[in-house]
Amino acid sequence: MARTTYDELLDAGVHFGHLTRKWDPKMSQYIFMERNGIHIIDLNKTLTKVEEAASAIKQIVKSGRKVLFVATKKQAKDIVAEYAKGVNMPYITERWLGGMLTNFATVRKSIKKMSNIDKLTKDGTYSNLSKKERLMIQRERVKLETLLGGIADLNRLPAALFLIDVKKEHIAVSEALKLNIPTFAMVDTNSDPSNIDFPIPANDDATKSISLITGIIIKAIEEGLEERKREKDDEAEKEAAQAKAKADAPEVADRNTEGKRARKAPVEAEAAIADETPSAETEE
Repeated sequence: MARTTYDELLDAGVHFGHLTRKWDPKMSQYIFMERNGIHIIDLNKTLTKVEEAASAIKQIVKSGRKVLFVATKKQAKDIVAEYAKGVNMPYITERWLGGMLTNFATVRKSIKKMSNIDKLTKDGTYSNLSKKERLMIQRERVKLETLLGGIADLNRLPAALFLIDVKKEHIAVSEALKLNIPTFAMVDTNSDPSNIDFPIPANDDATKSISLITGIIIKAIEEGLEERKREKDDEAEKEAAQAKAKADAPEVADRNTEGKRARKAPVEAEAAIADETPSAETEE
């Protein structure tokens, strides 16, 4: 079953590209036509590409890895943050800090600093500080939460990036390229799709278009998570069955031993009687 339909893409305005004078020639393969000075995206190719991207991202999530969502443009940030929270995936929606991936160890230190501030408030140390110090720490905590709150649980580099508007997120794309991290992205007619592993030709400015495409990716992630959970449950059941069989094995062995002994007893008794009975030659 297809993850979306041509009509759904049409209703969401996924086909509207940018002005023809702002186009990137590398997007020509995804452009259907020009109308009133605007490029129209070929939705048949969008359908194919979104299916490919969803299938690939599902396999990544199924393997237990994380996908980082990146959307810092105004009309996309709230949509992406809400979707990402729903599937417990990391996200960046305020500003991409240079070195977020290539200098991940330093970013982790900032995240650790944020958790240390939280510890101060819990253990009572925070209340012993002066008003000025508390205010400074509070401001720093808010700043860190704004920039890094979405990746607070990200302990290692993500397995993939999903981006809205690759032109705006070009730093994230270049860092992912350096680290060989696969990229999935909505690519409009003014963007270069050549550096994206799974480009999805689509309008990256309209909220309906962003919501539809991101929603499809989120559903694929949910499927991957469900399949992973089912596999884990099956493995747990299998291990439990094996453990039970192992525990039952000594009992079966004991029963078999007892059966052998029971069968062996009459034979031994007959042999003993035969030994005790005098032969005919002895009687004579």
